Amino acid sequence: MTQADINQVIADRLTALEIPTDINTQAFPNIIALFDDALKRHENATACTSLGHSLSYRELDVLAGNFAAWLSHESGLATGDRIAVQMPNLIQYFVVVLGALRAGMVVVNTNPLYTEREIEHQFNDAGVKLLVVQANVAQQAAAVLPRTGVEKVVITELADLHPQPKRFLINFIAKYIKKLVPPFSIPNALKLRDVLSAGRKHPAVPVARVQADDLAMLQYTGGTTGVAKGAMLSHGNLVANVLQADALFGSYQLKGLGDTFVQPLPVYHIYAFTASMYALYVGAHTVLIPNPRDLKSVVDVFKTFRPRLFFGLNTLFVALTNDANFRSLDFTELKVTFSGGMALTEDAANAWEQLTQCPVSEGYGLTETSPVATGNPGGAQQLGTIGLPVPKTEVRVIDADNQPLGFDDAGELCIRGPQVMQGYWQRPEATAEAIDADGWFLTGDVAVIHPDGYLRIVDRKKDMIVVSGFNVYPNELEDVVSKHPGVLECAAVGIPDSKSGEVIKMFVILKDPALTEAALKDFCRTQLTGYKIPRHIEFRDELPKTNVGKVLRRELRESA
Repeated sequence: MTQADINQVIADRLTALEIPTDINTQAFPNIIALFDDALKRHENATACTSLGHSLSYRELDVLAGNFAAWLSHESGLATGDRIAVQMPNLIQYFVVVLGALRAGMVVVNTNPLYTEREIEHQFNDAGVKLLVVQANVAQQAAAVLPRTGVEKVVITELADLHPQPKRFLINFIAKYIKKLVPPFSIPNALKLRDVLSAGRKHPAVPVARVQADDLAMLQYTGGTTGVAKGAMLSHGNLVANVLQADALFGSYQLKGLGDTFVQPLPVYHIYAFTASMYALYVGAHTVLIPNPRDLKSVVDVFKTFRPRLFFGLNTLFVALTNDANFRSLDFTELKVTFSGGMALTEDAANAWEQLTQCPVSEGYGLTETSPVATGNPGGAQQLGTIGLPVPKTEVRVIDADNQPLGFDDAGELCIRGPQVMQGYWQRPEATAEAIDADGWFLTGDVAVIHPDGYLRIVDRKKDMIVVSGFNVYPNELEDVVSKHPGVLECAAVGIPDSKSGEVIKMFVILKDPALTEAALKDFCRTQLTGYKIPRHIEFRDELPKTNVGKVLRRELRESA
């Protein structure tokens, strides 16, 4: 079985489903041109909504242009400088990101829930020059900024782009009534509204100078080692993946323009980011939900907007199908439900389809592939698989000796295509380990390719833990926990959980017998984002190890 044979089987299957096997990656010179085209084509449609206020495509175009103009003429930054964007799902996220890309800057998506330690590492590793941060999460950033190279900070509040008096009321209630804005001090910080106003005074920024190979984003991922690395996603990578997603979703009952897309997943995550960029490209209306854990807000959005397209993950499907208010809704407009970010369980998929009459289509991707690599086509979903490769994407599986395998043989999944990252930021050795000389990205996940071209993941990176769609790497957790003076040694594993897919269990050998589970969890809360905090801690006298002293996490998982 040759690679050409596998490629042909997949191409034949795509053709039979009337899905293109190729895309024109030269259609747009950069992601800015793609978005500018979309903003002009859909200028009279509604682009995005959050907290009850919407922007049209024309308004989004103008505001993004204002931010780009300020960056180019007043920020002091140069093309290629890195801009960290740290905010939840708000309409100003689109304004800032599209404006930064238009100005030729590099976007560094930053999780608003990061601790000080995580923020400091990412900002310094990326060489961030400018931070745009939402006020509710600015406290942690403020504490570490003096230890970074960040030169300017722009603050945005929840309702900055809302009209008065709604803007004043929402921001006032958030800060003074609900106490959602912890006090912080960032000297000389600018306000987003002032920055946008200043940008209006300058001419529009040209886009031709940005090329397909230029860096567009640094999207941080742990990789197999647990050390946070920036995946370098070029303009060409992003253009390709949006067009690949568009080709895949052409098999569904979507109109594009006028369709409503509910986005509860955080747009700083690559899965939600590209899904949202696809929605903008086709002219859909994206309704952003700042806090998906607030199920009432999800229910209210479904009730108000009756979406046609919904991207979720297993954790959210389980929570919603068990919510009485959600179960009472009308789902007749819902035509597409897509799952990614973590493994989809059969029970969750069946419960969702039974309730909504809309099957869940599972896909697969990684930060390093921008992220979409495969997906289930509309009308031809196969539950338990991750579907077919998207157009212009090759897949293969290899054995332990890096030799290609045939159909139904399990091996490491490798991906090659225009959406594969350029490499890891300033880490040539890690890049060489991840991408071979022929351009194949080694995912570390174990898969099989079936004779009909569909793929199935049978195992994944041995040590990585996936909590509600977020990759958690044991090395990072163990590094933090081992810093506690009462801990001698530790090891982290993931154990199954019906709600979040997996939760973290930490095995600990104590140096201080008086140390309690509660005290160790409190320590973790000061160092780790919430989803990285161990749910379970077990104290042991020893850990299983190889003869060279490496902890056997597999044995720990089996005993857990």
